Amino acid sequence: MTQRSTPAWSRRFALVSQVFLLASVGLATAFSLETEQATVNASEADSGQVATSGGTWRGASFPVENFQAYTSPFGYRGSPDGSPGQEFHRGLDMAAPEGSYIRNWWAGKVVEVSDDSACGTSVVIQSGEWEHVYCHMKGHVEKANGSRYLSDRSGGIQLSEGQVVPAGVRIGRVGMTGRTTGPHLHWGLKYTGKWVDPALVLRAMYAEQVRARAISTRSQG
Repeated sequence: MTQRSTPAWSRRFALVSQVFLLASVGLATAFSLETEQATVNASEADSGQVATSGGTWRGASFPVENFQAYTSPFGYRGSPDGSPGQEFHRGLDMAAPEGSYIRNWWAGKVVEVSDDSACGTSVVIQSGEWEHVYCHMKGHVEKANGSRYLSDRSGGIQLSEGQVVPAGVRIGRVGMTGRTTGPHLHWGLKYTGKWVDPALVLRAMYAEQVRARAISTRSQG
């Protein structure tokens, strides 16, 4: 993408506008976690229909079960371990009881599993021009036959690099791995290589769901 010599605030505004535009198209089933949705999307993923910025947006999933609260937003914050100064938090923290299942936000391909950073046991999934990052999960990374995969045996999870996963499918569980002070999912989003505030996407998903329900109610009336 060609960078223009515009002020920093203009670039940020343009990025936020892109996120609202892309995230608001076809997200009527934003928070649906039903088995039927996972089944439909599984067949889509098998046929290679992963998300792209130019495609139809549908079937996005809220990323964690048993959600309790948003505990740390995207942006600058004080260090959670009490260190002096501020740090930039590249994601949204969602508190949930340890062991709660994490669901894939959007159909895509697993491009990285890791367990050797502050992110703890983590997964990165690529969906077109989007990347979604899930941190502080239970389990660890194992290697077999030249492949790397996340293994959480007690949770029944095995997720391999290169695997295509549909939206809404369980991809891990909330843990306490990496740099964390309590059980939560750190959820990060990138669009065309730039970090995006996940709260903006969730708001757009919710707004589209509300609009879809209103349209459905009117049509039934």
